[in-house]
Amino acid sequence: MADGRFELVEQDGGVLVRRDGRDQSFVDPADPTRLAFDYVRRLGDALDVLRPAGVPLRVVHVGGAGLTLPRYVAAMRPGSSQVVLEPDAELTDAVRRVLPLPARSGIRVRPVLGRPGLAELPPGRADVVVVDAFDDGEVPADLVSGPGLVAVATALAEDGLALLNLADAAPFRATRDALAAVRAVLPHVCVSAEPATLRGRRPGNLLVAGSRQPLPVELLRERARTGGSPYRVLDTSEASDTVGGGRVQADPVR
Repeated sequence: MADGRFELVEQDGGVLVRRDGRDQSFVDPADPTRLAFDYVRRLGDALDVLRPAGVPLRVVHVGGAGLTLPRYVAAMRPGSSQVVLEPDAELTDAVRRVLPLPARSGIRVRPVLGRPGLAELPPGRADVVVVDAFDDGEVPADLVSGPGLVAVATALAEDGLALLNLADAAPFRATRDALAAVRAVLPHVCVSAEPATLRGRRPGNLLVAGSRQPLPVELLRERARTGGSPYRVLDTSEASDTVGGGRVQADPVR
């Protein structure tokens, strides 16, 4: 299925969602716990270690595409309440026709941009806010600005977790600035990425996690060592040494 901006392609036993020429999601309708993209697996690992297995979570997803991660949470933690902020209503409708959500999934999709959608949430509503939204290959600037991270932090419960998926390459200017914005409101952070990306050998996805409470870094490192695609997890000090030194950015002028 395609409409010029996006297409849904059957591939490898599942459906690949491609938007503006970029692969954005992969969904296996027979197995929602199958996370084919490495960075999505890292998001899943972070969610897995946040609470004991099976405990429901309140999750806000900024960016939806194929709804891969919400489906994963619904399968792994039945009873979870999830809100997806996805402004592309036509894409959402196409995805839900080809890949219907299971009954009583607890997943609600709102056709709204990230910042306005976050502003509509009650303070402290979420255990997790996942920022996984891209516009022409980049995270919208108003989601990783200082005010953007204030909006994320406001939506989080006191022990909540923010997860930001960033596409970047050495010298990691975007990640440095985003990390500075996260640390201004959520002082406990960690960063995960493939070793080759951290060494500057190729672009990749860097996952920034932030919380007001200490993070389960050692549990994440165990996941990183034993998973199918090994990755590195940097704690707060290591993240500062590797991708620190950024500046909190203001919202873009419109």
